[in-house]
Amino acid sequence: MPSIDMPLEQLRQYKPSLYREEDFDAYWEKTLAESSRQPLNAELIPYNLPTRGVQCYAVRYDGYKGGRVAGWYLRPDGRDKYPGVCVYHGYSGRGPQPMELLHYAAQGICVLSMDCRGQLGQSQDTVPSDGHYAGWMTQGIRDPRQYYYRYVFTDAVRALELLAHRDEVDKHRLAVTGISQGGGLTLAVAALSDRPILALADVPFLCDFRRATELSPVLPYTEITSFLKHYPHLYGDVFRTLSYCDNLNLAPWIKCRTVISNCLCDDVCPPSTIFGVYNHITAEKQIEIYPYHRHEVPYEHSETRFKLMMETLRP
Repeated sequence: MPSIDMPLEQLRQYKPSLYREEDFDAYWEKTLAESSRQPLNAELIPYNLPTRGVQCYAVRYDGYKGGRVAGWYLRPDGRDKYPGVCVYHGYSGRGPQPMELLHYAAQGICVLSMDCRGQLGQSQDTVPSDGHYAGWMTQGIRDPRQYYYRYVFTDAVRALELLAHRDEVDKHRLAVTGISQGGGLTLAVAALSDRPILALADVPFLCDFRRATELSPVLPYTEITSFLKHYPHLYGDVFRTLSYCDNLNLAPWIKCRTVISNCLCDDVCPPSTIFGVYNHITAEKQIEIYPYHRHEVPYEHSETRFKLMMETLRP
C-alpha cells in the first residue's frame, strides 16, 4: 500500500510522546473561563434565499477577546428541537455558505459555519502580533498568550456555544466537522468542549507540529520553517507556543465518538501526523484510510460522513 510517509503498519503504531508544558491545563482552563464570561452578543440577520422549509441567516458574534466573527446559519422551518452541526473551513478559505449547507438543513439539522478570523471570510482579526511570516501559522507565535490559533480554537468553541443556546437546537445532539484546517478545528473543539457527541475530522491540519514541519514540503507548515530561517534562535520558543495548540497534546481530552479520514499520499498534512493524534484518542474512534489520495476527501468518504451524521444525530 503506497505512502509518502511510513508504511501503513508503522503508521498504525506511531504514537509520539506528548510534549505539554507544565501549565498546559491551566492555559486552556483560563482561556475557556475567560471565553465563558465574555458575552456572545450574537446577531442573526435574515438572508433572502428562496429555500423551501429552511430558514437562512447571516451570523455575527463576538470573537474571543474582541472582533466580530462572521458565519452562516440554516435551520429547518419548524417548532421541534433539532440536532446541530458546526462546520469549520480549510486554511485561508471561508466558512461554507448557504447553498453549501443546505443539505444538512434539508435533513432536519441546524447548521452553523464560521469564518476564521482574518482569513478569506468576513471575520475580524484582533490578534496582537510582533510580526510574522506570511499567512497565519506564525502570527503571535512568540507568546503562547497571543498565538493566533489560541483565538481561533476559542472562537470555534464559541460558535458551538452559540448553536447550543439556540431555542430550536437540542444541545444533547451536536456534532462538529471540517476538512483540513476545519478538521483540525473539529478535533480541537472536541477536546475543549464537552458538547459534541460526534466529531468528523477529514485530513486534519494542526496535528503533530514537530513532525509536520520535518516532513511537509509545502504550505502552510512551511510558514513555520520559513519563520525559523529568519529567527533560528527562537526555535524553542516557537515550539513551546505551538505545543498549546497542537492537537497531539489535545487528543487525550477528546471524549466523543471521532471519525478521521487520512490520505496516504498527502504531503500537506502527512499521514503520520494524523495517526499520531488518532493514536492518542481514547474515546470511541475510527480512521478511514485512502491510500492513493492526496490532500482531499473522496466522494465515497463524503457519503460515509453523511451516513455517520444521520445515524448519530437522528434528525
